[in-house]
Amino acid sequence: MEDCLAKKMEITVSEAEKRTGKNAMNIQETYTAYLIETRAVESQSEGQCAPVDSLWRRYSEFELLRNYLSVTYPHIVVPPLPEKRADFVWHKLSADNMDPDFVERRRIGLENFLLRVASHPVLCQDKVFYSFLTQEGGWKDMVNETGFQLKADSRLKALNATFRVKNPDKRFTELKHYSDELQSVISHLLRVRARVADRLYGVYKVHGNYGRVFSEWSAIEKEMGDGLQSAGHHMDVYAASIDDILEEEEHYADLLKEYLFYAEALRAVCRKHELMQYDLEMAAQDLTSKKQQCEELATGTVRTFSLKGMTSKLFGQETAEQREAKIKILEEQIQEGEEQLKSKNLEGRDFVKSAWADIERFKEQKNHDLKEALISYAVLQISMCKKGIQVWTNAKECFSKM
Repeated sequence: MEDCLAKKMEITVSEAEKRTGKNAMNIQETYTAYLIETRAVESQSEGQCAPVDSLWRRYSEFELLRNYLSVTYPHIVVPPLPEKRADFVWHKLSADNMDPDFVERRRIGLENFLLRVASHPVLCQDKVFYSFLTQEGGWKDMVNETGFQLKADSRLKALNATFRVKNPDKRFTELKHYSDELQSVISHLLRVRARVADRLYGVYKVHGNYGRVFSEWSAIEKEMGDGLQSAGHHMDVYAASIDDILEEEEHYADLLKEYLFYAEALRAVCRKHELMQYDLEMAAQDLTSKKQQCEELATGTVRTFSLKGMTSKLFGQETAEQREAKIKILEEQIQEGEEQLKSKNLEGRDFVKSAWADIERFKEQKNHDLKEALISYAVLQISMCKKGIQVWTNAKECFSKM
């Protein structure tokens, strides 16, 4: 971890800017660009002020980077991007992806994504990632030169492997169930939080109504006027604080959403393992079939019914020379198949070892982050309740002095 990029470079997404331009289809569009700023840490430790390098990136470029990382490092739980469009929002928040508040939260999420990658022991060393941070032009060409799109597995192929693999690894099956449960639980938690936010907003606005009533009442009461006016002021201040409170709550909701999207990253690792296992089983099955064909040709006996066997009976047997030539070809294919199977077994073992190490790292990170987020959220709720008690205590004192 001492060699990770995050220790050597300060990385921030400091600004978001709305822009207008033409897309690949030559159609006018409005999009948001994000300013990435980087600064070397070593120069600062030596007492020098390192210059800040900056460049602009679109959200689609962040998507391209993450797709590249997911394909290039299939055994790694690649950090997710923040949502492209708002979800699990309470009624006062806008779901528009151009809304300034949403763009600001996404800016924070994109910075968090870069810091996650820069802190990862493997991903931080990727040259394409470094290029994304430091090279204004030519970055996409560098990505395309890797040919990562050709390595990407289709969803149909992944689905086929899921249903046809005969000996799935129990650990990855359990991991898939775990990721499904994690996504389900966090989704439910976010929905509940949105409903609570709606109700809480209503409660605070009721205090605003109290404030208005007390203020209007104070205008017609000479003896009680000052007390009513003061009580109304306390209610108004309390009602106005809800916007800042819910904005802070939204920060904790975004932390939960990150792990909602991490669940899909976990499933991606499981799918890759299923594909490798399916390829291994197909290679083993093909090798067994070729060995059987070779044995049948050598002994002249057919163990199972086949079209080839029926054809031989109908139209006569092959000559010894033909049979020897076929046996030789099959023996070569068997040798290649055995080497291929050995290679796939080795690749599978390496994948499992690397993937499980990264999954353990992810779980440790998740436990720490969610614990901190939920404790902070609880502290916020306690603080909010204490302020409510104080408001009514102050109002009680105002009423007592009347």
